[in-house]
Amino acid sequence: MTFKAFAVLALFALSACAGDNKWATDAQMAAPAAHFVAEAPRTITLFTVQSTRNGSGAHSGLLINASEQVMFDPAGTWYHPYLPERGDVHYGISPRMISYYIDYHARETFNVVEQTVVVSPEVAELIKQRAEAYGSVPKAQCAHSISSILNGVPGFEAISGTWYPNKLMREFGSLPGVTRKVITDTDSDKNHGVLMRQTSDNPQTN
Repeated sequence: MTFKAFAVLALFALSACAGDNKWATDAQMAAPAAHFVAEAPRTITLFTVQSTRNGSGAHSGLLINASEQVMFDPAGTWYHPYLPERGDVHYGISPRMISYYIDYHARETFNVVEQTVVVSPEVAELIKQRAEAYGSVPKAQCAHSISSILNGVPGFEAISGTWYPNKLMREFGSLPGVTRKVITDTDSDKNHGVLMRQTSDNPQTN
C-alpha cells in the first residue's frame, strides 16, 4: 500500500468513528421552541432500544429533566429540524418530542425500555452540564458515554463504565426508586417515514 493510499484510508477511518459534531447557532438557541422546562420533580430517564429477536441492546439515550429538559442522544440518528442540537444534546424536549423519540425507535424489530429515577435539582443540573460538556459521541459508544456521564454522580454509584446498553440498563435498574416500562410498536422496520412525518411538525406554530 502506498503512503498516499494509507493516508486516505486513515483519514476515512478517523472520520467514520467521529461524531457528527453538530453545533446550533446562538440564533437557533434563542428560538421559542429551543427550550422547554418540565414540571417537577426533576428526573433522569434512560431509554434502551432492544432487539425483539434476541433482546440485545442496540442504543441508549438519556432524558434529563433539569433546569430545562434535554435529550442526550449519543451517536443517535433521531433529530428534529426545529430543535437545536449541540454535540449530541437536543434542546426543547417537550412531551411531544419525547413521544417522537420513542416512536422513532420502537418498531416491530425493536422495543424501547424506559427507566426513570427522581433526583434533586442539583443532581439533575450536574448531569445536564456533564452531558453538554461531553461533546459529540463516536458511533457505537452510546452506552459508554452515558455511563461515563453518570459515573461518580451522587446517587448513581451503581453505574460503572460500560460499553453495553443492556449492562447499563441493568445497572440503572438497580438504582433506588427507579420505575420501568417497556414500549412496543408494530410499525415496520423502516423508520424513515416516521422521521419524515415528525420533522414536518413545527412546534413553533402549534
